[in-house]
Amino acid sequence: MQNFEFCNPTRLVFGKGQIARLATLIPTNAKVLVTFGGGSVKQNGVYDQVKEALRQHDHVEFWGIEPNPAIETLRKAIKLGIEENVTYLLAVGGGSVLDGTKLIASALTHPELDAWELVKKGYSKTYLPFASVMTLPATGSEMNSGAVISCKTLQEKFAFYSTYPQFSILDPEVTYTLPPHQVACSLADIFVHVMEQYMTTPGQSRVMDRWAEGILQTVIEIAPLLKADPTNYDLRCDYVLSATLALNDMIRMGVTQDWATHMIGHELTALLGVTHGESLAMVHTALLTVLQEQKRTKLLQYAERVWHLTNGDEDQLISQAITLTKSFFQSLGLRTSLSEAGAGKEIIDTISQRFTERGAHFGELKNVDGEMARRILEKAL
Repeated sequence: MQNFEFCNPTRLVFGKGQIARLATLIPTNAKVLVTFGGGSVKQNGVYDQVKEALRQHDHVEFWGIEPNPAIETLRKAIKLGIEENVTYLLAVGGGSVLDGTKLIASALTHPELDAWELVKKGYSKTYLPFASVMTLPATGSEMNSGAVISCKTLQEKFAFYSTYPQFSILDPEVTYTLPPHQVACSLADIFVHVMEQYMTTPGQSRVMDRWAEGILQTVIEIAPLLKADPTNYDLRCDYVLSATLALNDMIRMGVTQDWATHMIGHELTALLGVTHGESLAMVHTALLTVLQEQKRTKLLQYAERVWHLTNGDEDQLISQAITLTKSFFQSLGLRTSLSEAGAGKEIIDTISQRFTERGAHFGELKNVDGEMARRILEKAL
């Protein structure tokens, strides 16, 4: 294993009825900016629970943080935060609301910068305290410091790192009413989060490998069950925890990481408006196919341990594992090719050129540059 440090300061508050804990978890002397998405929290009862819990707190609301949070929207929230002299932020929603709120929390401590300049810088070491009520498991944003922010005007999307939530409330019951497509996209996101940290260099850590394989097997197992029984509490617990554990820094300790699928997927989202999880389903098996020699040993391990494949030579086992991975995404009802999203050569050229202009080098060997991205995208057609 490589040297590493691990510290995750987020306190998880998990289970039924835990939103009421906001009353005591947020300091009573805080001026709170509560951020929301498009309004589903008013339909599933989360909003009423939050309002009741914050009865004794001075707070102001900001609505409208969209999927793939846009800087154009977040600037408005930052302006409101300055005008209201807020001292604490609470994100209530899915990963996009949490991601956007991380930028808001940072931008409020950098009034001299436009928020997009902060995004392009890539990180902030100062921020207001921030907490979350997670309603859509997928991104792991409830227990990590990362965010992904878009600019509609420029059709760009970048990762940004700042603050971990002080605490995150995870109530599996609030996920009962999620639309099936959102659940499908989130399951793909969870799955590929794990693969980005697992499908890299072999022989680094038995512990990390087994943790990652356990999450992958759980996601594969529960996906059809969630569809058949959407209000099964125990299933929803596994669903929510899988999302958190997939990207809370634990399974990456001391091991190399990839993230090329995500970086290419971000471009598809920025250019085509494809939901993030579905963009990953379009790219990931193409990447595994193009880079299968580089990832051969780990692909064989994946084939045996995750998919329980034992019959065939090495090339056949790898092919079967990649095919089963693609079939898994398709079983979720997701598109798995660029052509299904109406994308063709022009999009490939644009993404390849962007990678080249930025000097991009992703993957565990840093070999996914503009030309390699082109090969992957052509395979994804």
